[in-house]
Amino acid sequence: MLKKLLTPLRIRDLELRNRMVMTAMHLNFTPDGRVNDRIVAFYEERARGGTGLIIVGGAIIDDYAGAYWMLDLRDDSCIEGHRILAQAIKKHGAAAACQLYHAGRYSHSISMEGRQALAPSPVASRFTREVPREMTREDIGRTIQAYAEAARRVKEAGYDMVEVLACTGYLICQFLSPVTNLRTDEYGGSWENRMRFGLEVADAVREAVGPDFIVGFRIAGHDYMEGGNTNREWALFAAELEKHGVDLINVTGGWHETRVPQLPMSVPRGGLAYLAAHVKEKVSVPVIACNRINDVFVADEILRMGMADLTGMARALIADPYLPRKAAEGRYEEITHCIGCNQGCFDHVFYLQPVTCMLNPRAGRELEYKVEPAARPRKVAVVGGGPAGMKAALTAAERGHQVTLFERTDYLGGQLNLAAVPPGREEFWTAIEDLETQLDNAGVELRLETEATADLLREEGFQAVVVATGARQAVPDIPGIDLPHVAMAWEILEGNRDPEGRDVVIIGGGAVGSETAMYVASMGTISPDTLFFLFLNNGEDVETLRELCTRGIKRVTVVEMLDKVCRDVGISTRWTILQDMRNLGIEVRRNAVAKRIEPGRVVVEVEGKEESIPADTVIIAVGSCPENRLYEELRDSGLEVHLVGDAREARKAIEAIQEGYEAGLKV
Repeated sequence: MLKKLLTPLRIRDLELRNRMVMTAMHLNFTPDGRVNDRIVAFYEERARGGTGLIIVGGAIIDDYAGAYWMLDLRDDSCIEGHRILAQAIKKHGAAAACQLYHAGRYSHSISMEGRQALAPSPVASRFTREVPREMTREDIGRTIQAYAEAARRVKEAGYDMVEVLACTGYLICQFLSPVTNLRTDEYGGSWENRMRFGLEVADAVREAVGPDFIVGFRIAGHDYMEGGNTNREWALFAAELEKHGVDLINVTGGWHETRVPQLPMSVPRGGLAYLAAHVKEKVSVPVIACNRINDVFVADEILRMGMADLTGMARALIADPYLPRKAAEGRYEEITHCIGCNQGCFDHVFYLQPVTCMLNPRAGRELEYKVEPAARPRKVAVVGGGPAGMKAALTAAERGHQVTLFERTDYLGGQLNLAAVPPGREEFWTAIEDLETQLDNAGVELRLETEATADLLREEGFQAVVVATGARQAVPDIPGIDLPHVAMAWEILEGNRDPEGRDVVIIGGGAVGSETAMYVASMGTISPDTLFFLFLNNGEDVETLRELCTRGIKRVTVVEMLDKVCRDVGISTRWTILQDMRNLGIEVRRNAVAKRIEPGRVVVEVEGKEESIPADTVIIAVGSCPENRLYEELRDSGLEVHLVGDAREARKAIEAIQEGYEAGLKV
């Protein structure tokens, strides 16, 4: 039972109905920066779902702040659109706030009509690969005034609060950090000088909005950058912000350039809440804890322990806009959890596509997708219990159809079960569990271990069929592939076969090959519990502990014929998998073509020369092929038939689930 999460919290004269916050996140919904129907519908859905505080943005404050397609607050013509957005949020009982954004050296010239980015010092950005222009005192004064003017517009638009973005390596971060602030004037050098810009922004914003309007700051709890600020410095900055009239401190993780993952599912649930806890020790104003808080019980525990006063749950609320209402009504099992896959949110942000969600295809398409009762409830069969089939069955059942889901194995989830096996990928099982529960609640009939043939479907009188029969593993034509020490990746991940010997070669460096490599390489490494025990009791030194965490009992080599591995993994997750592979000591042979498999070795060709790689076990992971024979049998049968997911074409889970959802809306 939740004890703290659903309780109200007062900030000045504003009472939040609960302690769940949708923190600001760029959505790519505003091509011209102006508030439109799409972004209003998105946030209104989250307000209707019971969120306590919704922070929109970031919103650019001037021509150097960031991309023109971000929410705009550069002049007074923006106020009316923001007034519409604020009203849409507030009319459902949520509090509304807007975040002020200036990216500094993270602003790309292409996104600012060719303008050179501004920063405290001309230190090249690894994020944009461009060198910014050092800000003059005039630039500094003008930028501070831009923050103040934008804050005034937030207040005039009818929001309850303004938040200043001072984290993630953006402009205020850059002034605070000795990594990016090399100035020798009053804005650089000492800690007090490096704080000056951020504190002057706080003062200017406070003066612009008056003494009673709520002002918040979103800060980094730790830069996670070599030579940068740690949790200690950020806590001190938070304390200074409070002295300068700031009412709320929102604590997130490090910079975009950091090599410490903060977004993917490998980050433990609530794993960065400790940053907020240490900040909270230094301030008396409310503190928000953020990052990978996707579960109401995790959020409640953070609050009950006194680590924070509120919890940021942006992606959790993209996945399920009605999460707060479901929690308030005790319908915990109906919640769709964000699993940190990033396929629809952060990957889309970086690819400049509108944000959506793998598990909630309606996110960002609230005006496009309407789940309405079927005009004529029908008897519908869904064949295949992978993610596409499960979503199709659930959506059709929610519309009133009588749905039967056929699955030839004794379990649901399809390839999500394989994706969940490598270390740090376990959240895929959460997605399966959520869908299973929702199917049961929707009254879908499950027939496991049942092969749904065309004859069976006709005999039982189904009026519509969704074919979601998935894919089968591709088997390459390599001499020696039939040798006894050769296995398929799915066999390994399913636990039906164990890799033998010490040397393991994986042919294929896509998502499945790379994740299989991580799974095999982690065999024999110590568990998190063992690591904690040994560290706490000084059982081993730190370097030995690191080796025990990253070196198992297998030597793993990945052979990839292209010049990159993990090409089919999203941009926000790919770098973390590559980093994990390096940490686990996995050798990657790029531009290497497997020519033949022999007992004890794999022969590859690299730049026209043959090389031999020792191999006690060879694992094949070269992709998959659609399994659509049932569809071919049914397409001319007169039945309404839909083909979805990998049965149509091998692709990512987000695409498969969206197709399943759309099929459920069509039948």
